[in-house]
Amino acid sequence: MSSPHRVLITGAGGFVGPHLVTALRRAFGGAVSILGTGLKQRDDPLCGRIAELDVTDPQAVRAVVAQYQPTHVVNLAAIAAPAAANADPTVGWQVHLDATRNMANAIMSAVPECVLVHVGSGLVYGESAGSGLPLDEDTVLAPNDEYGASKAAADLALGAMAMKGLKCIRFRPFNHTGPGQTEAFVIPAFAMQIARIEAGLAPAVMRVGNLDSRRDFLDVRDVADAYVLGIQRSDYLEPGVILNVASGIPRKISDILALLLSETEVNITVETDPERALASGLAVVVGDASKARRMLDWCPAYDFETTVRDVLNDCRSRLLLRV
Repeated sequence: MSSPHRVLITGAGGFVGPHLVTALRRAFGGAVSILGTGLKQRDDPLCGRIAELDVTDPQAVRAVVAQYQPTHVVNLAAIAAPAAANADPTVGWQVHLDATRNMANAIMSAVPECVLVHVGSGLVYGESAGSGLPLDEDTVLAPNDEYGASKAAADLALGAMAMKGLKCIRFRPFNHTGPGQTEAFVIPAFAMQIARIEAGLAPAVMRVGNLDSRRDFLDVRDVADAYVLGIQRSDYLEPGVILNVASGIPRKISDILALLLSETEVNITVETDPERALASGLAVVVGDASKARRMLDWCPAYDFETTVRDVLNDCRSRLLLRV
């Protein structure tokens, strides 16, 4: 007998994928079948076998959807780091916009009752964050780089397709971190520098950028739980619904660095790297997730100190594996 929930996850081998698989199995137990896809076929300790799928190939996407017949698709496929998408905009637009439309079209063609759980980004609000106020789902989209623009375009495209019958949920997560995240993001970048210094692999000097900006951070495990709640309640949500996933708390980068430094016994000097300081962006970016709290009964379970400590310990563990 087939599982009641058949969940196809694109980009399953990335940062969020393993946490999402863990959350799905915790929520559904044996009543869920999961197919993870990625650029290359491989085995993952948590996700199991990840099937090869080029999401920018419409025929390949259509074939996988038609064969697997998912009840839900969670679209995690993305250029994760904004800097990478901005460095190669053509690929960023292909993965964020074209691939999203490929998946939506495949669903509408092969399995129209399937719900697409799309993972967008809080960066679609862009310059609207200049107000310094919490950004809700009615905030004007004003992306200020290629990453945000391509994410916003996919978000808008799905809104138009929802009007034509696509069942979809549009999540807009703000910054999230946790075990497994790469050094392309600020908290693991700080944490890995500390881990290298502790291991004697680097001098006791940290290179940092602008420490005055404030950002909204969540634990990736809380974000994964939000996606699972979306799946659980998808029958009751209006097609095309938009849901921010955010803590609502603007945290100063200098405070996060101080928290990390308090977790080590090594005396570390902090120096500003002019190149990193250039990419400072907006002073404050903070989200309002009142709608997700109301519609999904979702709220973050991890306290921020635990999240930061887990990132540092994960970096220490990964470094040990490399040495």
